[in-house]
Amino acid sequence: MRVVVIGGTGLAAWEGEALEVDTPYGQVPVRVAKSGGEEVGFVARHGEGHRLPPHRINYRANIDAAARLGAERVLAVNTVGALRRELGPGSLAVAKDYVDLSARPGTFHDEEVVHIDQSAPYCPELRSALARAAGGAPEVVYLCTQGPRLETPAEIRWMGTFADVVGMTGYPEVALARERGLCYGSLCVVSNLAAGLQARLPIAEVLEASRRAGPRVRAAVEQAIADIPARRACACADAVRDGKL
Repeated sequence: MRVVVIGGTGLAAWEGEALEVDTPYGQVPVRVAKSGGEEVGFVARHGEGHRLPPHRINYRANIDAAARLGAERVLAVNTVGALRRELGPGSLAVAKDYVDLSARPGTFHDEEVVHIDQSAPYCPELRSALARAAGGAPEVVYLCTQGPRLETPAEIRWMGTFADVVGMTGYPEVALARERGLCYGSLCVVSNLAAGLQARLPIAEVLEASRRAGPRVRAAVEQAIADIPARRACACADAVRDGKL
């Protein structure tokens, strides 16, 4: 299995064999299905039935499960709010960098000092594959907040000075994947303009926008999987080795 897909709001799970992967951080339900003739694992980020809020997702278990399945790459789908008006609801974008404003465990290395380089936090090969598959989607800076509350207009004005989209689930996935030597790419799905850029944020409308984008998002993910090079030419696998003192 080369690829594990981690999906959230609006991306329906692939139909396939159900597995429970044991990790030191807990069990992770995984669906193993076919995409373009190859096996792909699917992890529902919020759990079965979308029951886990962003701050309670077991991010370490999910990433560790992907590694234990033998995957080399993780394709993530993250629902976001836009900090730029030109990124309207339904837009797709590809994360190129991130800012973390959450407060979550963000490492597997609690008992040793390992400094993981984040100069290019998202795998360049996956970024290219996702951008092509999403019809030339723009690259953006992703800002992660703790959740589950949405941001205030004042916060959004401030965030918009250094980021393009805001969400609650992109970190620590991106950092944990690099610690496990996995390539990680994020396809961002804009469900709404952020607070202050529109009059109000009815959650029902946000969820409906995510649902409508689902088929297009899945098609882009499947095309990206088909376009990923068979062998990795990036440096993602070497991060831990290069980061040890």
